[in-house]
Amino acid sequence: MYTDRALPAVQPVTFTLLEQTVIIRTSAHSRLAHAATGKVVAFEADEFKDTGVRSGWSVVAIGHAVKVTDPTELDAVKQLGLRAWTQDAEDCYLRISVEIVSGRRLPT
Repeated sequence: MYTDRALPAVQPVTFTLLEQTVIIRTSAHSRLAHAATGKVVAFEADEFKDTGVRSGWSVVAIGHAVKVTDPTELDAVKQLGLRAWTQDAEDCYLRISVEIVSGRRLPT
């Protein structure tokens, strides 16, 4: 979650974990890239199953999002294999330095 035009905003993203950070691949022209850079954001990952017995988990990580611009770091995150949701000539990678983590597990 990030703030877009003074309102909370949420969107699905392509992501992976790298050490103690979350790496997101998005379009350089996306609202996410413009609105989240340099700001505190919330990132949520979850899974839910309803196969007779409802179960699942949810984790929220909160931290500052920054664009990956260092050439060495940019080369490293490009090697992580994150697939883009859309084909964009200008990819942007955001790194969220996780500062707060919370979560819960539903009964299995």
